[in-house]
Amino acid sequence: MTVAAWADAMRDALDQARLALPAGDVPVGAVVLDTDGSQIGAGFNVRERDADPTGHAELVAIRAAARTRGAWRLSGCTLVVTLEPCTMCAGVAVLARLDRVVFGAYDAKAGAVGSLWDVVRDRRLNHRPEVVAGVLAEESSALLQGFFAAPPGRA
Repeated sequence: MTVAAWADAMRDALDQARLALPAGDVPVGAVVLDTDGSQIGAGFNVRERDADPTGHAELVAIRAAARTRGAWRLSGCTLVVTLEPCTMCAGVAVLARLDRVVFGAYDAKAGAVGSLWDVVRDRRLNHRPEVVAGVLAEESSALLQGFFAAPPGRA
């Protein structure tokens, strides 16, 4: 599929990202699509809200998808996330057996799907999801830049 084919799912992920703002969390959102393209999981960053260092949007969405499916293996599924996953989230994408990871903005400081590291394509691992990068990257970047320009409590 082309980058443009993932735009609608990325818009859903961007909607999720905006839900992180009231709690002062970094606005990252994610959705998981089943083999037929239906959304089976969604999430946004909840680290601040839940005082949980693992409260990344990807993990929230993947956990929801696994509950929906009733299984931890998410073969055939796609993770769509507004920001390039970190090492933890990239590792979970591999462990969950996701078919692909689609992301918006690159993360030069912590990205683990091609920027700083490339966890999902490491040949030493038993599973390597396809990667589609840069989907609605400008919109994803703008949301993050706006947040960091005026973080909560500093405006």
